[in-house]
Amino acid sequence: MPRVNRTAMLSLLIVSSSVFLLFQLYYYRKYVSKQPGPHILNPGGPLSSSHSQWQAVKKFLALAQHFRLPLFLADTAALSLLSQVALRQRERLLREPHCSFLCTGRPITSFALHANLWKYDPGFLMAAEQKGFELLELRGEDPRLASLDTLSGEEIPLYFLLRFRSYIIQVVFLYERSGNYLWHGALRLKAHMDRSFAPFRLLDYGRHAGAYDRPELILTVLDGLDVRVPRNLTHFLDQQQHAHFLECRYRDARNFLQLYPDDSSAAAVDFRRKAKSLLHLTAQTLTSLEIPFWLSSGTCLGWFRQCSIISYSRDVDIGIFISDFRPDIIAAFRDAGLSLKHKFGKVKDSLELSFQSDDIKLDIFFFYEDGDVVWNGGTQAKSGRKFNFFRYVFPRFALCWAELLELKVRVPCETLDYVTANYGATWSIPVRSWDWKSSPSNVQENGVWPVDEWPELIQVY
Repeated sequence: MPRVNRTAMLSLLIVSSSVFLLFQLYYYRKYVSKQPGPHILNPGGPLSSSHSQWQAVKKFLALAQHFRLPLFLADTAALSLLSQVALRQRERLLREPHCSFLCTGRPITSFALHANLWKYDPGFLMAAEQKGFELLELRGEDPRLASLDTLSGEEIPLYFLLRFRSYIIQVVFLYERSGNYLWHGALRLKAHMDRSFAPFRLLDYGRHAGAYDRPELILTVLDGLDVRVPRNLTHFLDQQQHAHFLECRYRDARNFLQLYPDDSSAAAVDFRRKAKSLLHLTAQTLTSLEIPFWLSSGTCLGWFRQCSIISYSRDVDIGIFISDFRPDIIAAFRDAGLSLKHKFGKVKDSLELSFQSDDIKLDIFFFYEDGDVVWNGGTQAKSGRKFNFFRYVFPRFALCWAELLELKVRVPCETLDYVTANYGATWSIPVRSWDWKSSPSNVQENGVWPVDEWPELIQVY
């Protein structure tokens, strides 16, 4: 038997190994690197944290697609990383060799589900468990079924939390409301639930209920995964920051109406109908100007106290910060079919506008910020006496969303403080004879406009 040459054998082995390594490198460059998603040269080694998060999102999206969940990416950190330029570079995203958008460094990725477009399927949760997800489903009462007649609604799913390894997928259910907007509930853990299941304080959604305009969605590819995102990212992220929604206090309103039954006369019904139309027209006009407003004075009191409009008030009251004033606001309301009834004050001091629609008046009070308070002024046209600055004064407040007369509107988040400042501690007792110059608890006289300025500051039409 011929003797084997060890040197030749070693050389052959080296050449064979080199050829095999070159083939692996060629195969990776030719095929693997062109596949979407993150790539790891040694799949048998330890997974990086970003890869684990990507795998969690990939598993979840595959399940969502199989069960036809109408989802879109709602994660604030991920959406903040996106831009219109990045969304247009689809081909570049397909070849991205790492997780650029979905791996945010946070242990949570949030998605929103359009609940009205999906029939609840328990099979989705069972399949998720089979894929290695741990689950937590959170439910709450359906406010769409609550009213002054029915105080308790059936429970509906509000959130899914799916945990894969140490990562959380949050699914927030968005429900359509009668005001043509989307709503999600607050996330509240029941007593028996595991409070260590997720880092709840880091969740994008659930600290409070929220309201959103219906976003236009586009399908794109992020980190190799098909996902829908809002077309207008900036608008959606801004809404998320200011989405806080306050539900009408149906129980308290029902108790109030048992003590003080609502006026059901033909005149009262006609006023509520006209007030609803005027409020909708007001919202449409100011939205077109991008001017935020909130329910003020008697209109705010009606929403807070009785979940409706006060039928004997005979007007609609709203507030606007003077910083949001636009000179074309009068022309916009005239174009909408309203006539200017009066204009008091000036932009720098105590501006007030009043418009007429049929026999209903729209009062617009402009609010001025001053330290830890805000105030609005008022003018008595006949005498020129001026009521402003520390006269209708309110503690500072943030704005929240609410619903009145099937319309999504803003109200002061600290509604009780706002109403109490204006109407005193007895705000819950109806007062039909109301004098705006003396009845409010936060009004005092503040001098007289100079006579030579009356033509500019006191305009009655």
